[in-house]
Amino acid sequence: MKKSDLINEVAKVTNTKKEAFMAVEIFMNLIKKSLKKKEDFFLSGFGTFSVNKRKARKGRNPKTGEAISVAAKVLPKFKAAKAFKEAVK
Repeated sequence: MKKSDLINEVAKVTNTKKEAFMAVEIFMNLIKKSLKKKEDFFLSGFGTFSVNKRKARKGRNPKTGEAISVAAKVLPKFKAAKAFKEAVK
C-alpha cells in the first residue's frame, strides 16, 4: 500500500480526499516530531516508533578491503505490538 492508497482508504470515512490527506499528513508529522525529540510514539495494538542510536565504528570497504570509519547515526525504529503481529499471521 502506498501513501495515496492510504489517503483513498481514509477518504472513504471522511468527507473529502483533502480531509483525508490532511489527516494522514498530521499523523505522519506527529510521528516525525516525536522521534525528532527522541521520544517514543506508541499506538496501542499497533506498535512503537522509537529512535535507535548507533555509535561510530570502524568498517571495511567491501570492494577494496580498506578500513573506513562509519559515523554515528540516529535511525527510526519500529517494534510491532503483539496484537499486530498476531493479526498478520
